[in-house]
Parts: sequence; structure tokens; C-alpha cells
Amino acid sequence: MTSRAAAPHDSTLDGTDGTPGAQGGLDAGHPLMDGRTSGSPLITAYRGGTPSRRPVWFMRQAGRSLPEYLKVREGVAMLDSCLRPELASEITLQPVRRHDVDAAIFFSDIVIPLKLAGVGVDIVPGVGPVLDTPVRTAADVAALPTLTWEALEPIREAVRLTVAELGTTPLIGFAGAPFTLAAYMVEGRPSRDHLGPRTMMHADPETWTALANWAADASGMFLRAQLEAGASAAQLFDSWAGSLGLNDYTRFVAPASARALDHVRHLGAPLIHFGTGTSELLVAMRDVGVDVVGVDYRLPLDEANRRLGGTVPLQGNIDPALLAAPWEVLEAHVREVIAAGAAAPGHVLNLGHGVPPETDPDVLTRVVQLIHSIAPE
Repeated sequence: MTSRAAAPHDSTLDGTDGTPGAQGGLDAGHPLMDGRTSGSPLITAYRGGTPSRRPVWFMRQAGRSLPEYLKVREGVAMLDSCLRPELASEITLQPVRRHDVDAAIFFSDIVIPLKLAGVGVDIVPGVGPVLDTPVRTAADVAALPTLTWEALEPIREAVRLTVAELGTTPLIGFAGAPFTLAAYMVEGRPSRDHLGPRTMMHADPETWTALANWAADASGMFLRAQLEAGASAAQLFDSWAGSLGLNDYTRFVAPASARALDHVRHLGAPLIHFGTGTSELLVAMRDVGVDVVGVDYRLPLDEANRRLGGTVPLQGNIDPALLAAPWEVLEAHVREVIAAGAAAPGHVLNLGHGVPPETDPDVLTRVVQLIHSIAPE
């Protein structure tokens, strides 16, 4: 497992409310500490060991591909469903029951920390996250509210309910990386090229840094709430980092991602970093200080491992487009992914992006069965 050497930053936060600097590990009753999940296939692979079976889970496995999800979500807005602990827990558990995946991924949304802080944001069907007011000036950033530890209680409760049902299956917590979160805040809605935040980095770097740090602390607290309540690992999603060149990522984004992870390093749970379109950024993404690097479908895992010098376990990277291909094509692809990941210090099967909403759930179940039938080496 990597040493988590993080990119330097100038955080002066003292840790009294969930901010960087907080000390102390996980409670003795936490699933990682009491033995429930520490020897699971997922955690074993994340830590570079040989698992009892090949672990697999899918990004967006809890969601629109499942009829049971559509049923329980009927008439409930997306962000509301994330903030009803019993409902969020049920949705998180659904794919574990159906597919026999080796982990649950917490059902929530990357903009939940914004909403809980008091930022006006909603998920507009067919569009995505939309803010009431974009954040584009120093005054806008200075006016942002502060996320409190108390506001995260619905998240902690949902995690507690979920972990109580999962038994030996680990729960993975997650948060949006600061760049992706800040990109939504600057643009005010999804964007194709993220020109707004990329311009701010150079035209007003002080304001960009202040915004990125705000987003880092919000995401970091969100991660910490999930881990302390019972999640056994955590993944930082940088969905839009692929719009950046390496120099901009290293200068303007990596320090904020490291700052987000500073909230949870002391807990000792495996940390995963994933981005889309980030083949040229993998080393810099590792160097913010994580244990596992997720790889999207664009880069073969053997090449990703070569670029990373064989230093960390990998996660990925079945192409979601092939889930609708004939079974013989999909099976051959899954076997190719397994073969390509064999050289890495560890490998957790996943998609190279999220489950498409039109995916046949039975295909996912069959993929899991195939992966579990191939003995780990």
C-alpha cells in the first residue's frame, strides 16, 4: 500500500469540527476494526493482498438500472432521497442483494455537502446539478456558508443503518473531488468544457484557491462522516478532471484534492481516487496520497500500471458500452480486463465509468458471476 505522501497545502484548520488536523482513528466497533470487513475480498485487494475471490463492484450500481430503485424513488426528488436515511440505506443495499457484488457504494450525490451547507442547488432531471447562483467572484466565495458537523447527521444515520445490514460486505463512502465540485459551482450547471473554472484558475488564482479549499473541506467532511459512521473505504470522484492538462491539475487542483483527503487519512481506511479522461493525470492523482487508483475505460490496466510504476492497486475498468454487447463479446472483454490487471499489486474489478441507466440488471449479475468464477492469482 502506498505511503499516502500528499501534495503540500497551506491548511490552517484545527480539526475541531471535522476539518484537517483532527486526530484519532476509527472506533473499536467499526467494521474495519472489529473484523467484519478487514478480511473481505475488497479490502484485501485494496491493501495489496490476495483475496479469497476476485472483488467487483460497479459505480452507479445503486440507481436507475434497477426496477426496485425506480419503485422506491417514485415521487421522491433525487436530493430528498439522499437525505432520507432509511431510503438512502435501502437503495444502497439493493444491488448487493441482487448482484452479490463485493461492496456497497453509498447512495448519495456529490452536491449533497453543498445542500447541507445551505447552498441553493438541485438536481434537474435531464440536466444535472444546477445552482441557484453561480460562484464566480471573490465576494461570492466569501459569502459561501460553512458546512457544520451537525448538518451531516442524516448521512451518518444512513451509513449506520446500511452497515448494520451489510454484515461482512464493506460499504464504500465517496465524495466529489474539489475540482469537480467547484466546476459545478462556477458554471452553475453541467458544462462540456469547464471553461469557467479553468479560466478562473489563471485570471483570478486567489479566488480559485479559496473556492477549491471550500470545496475540499466540504467534501472532506462528507467523507469523514461516512467513514466514521461505518464505511470501510472511501473514493474521491473527479468526474471532470479530464478537462485539465497536467500542469494545471498539479498546480491548481492536486493541493485541494490532498486537502480533502487530509480530513480522513488518520482513519486508516483505504482511499481510492478515480477520474474520467484522466489517463495523463494518473501519477499526479496517486500522488495526492491514496491507496488505490481507479482507471477509466480509455486506458488498459497494464499500461496504467506501467505509468504508475506498479506502486498501487488498481480499480477498473470494464467498458460500460459493452454491457449491451453480445455475451461472448462482453465475456471476452472482462477476461481481457482481468488479464491486464494481473500485473498490478492488486485489482478490484469495476466499470470504467458508471452503470448506464438502460443496462439489463441480469447482465450485471452474470458479469459478477463470471468474475467470481475466475480464481484470484
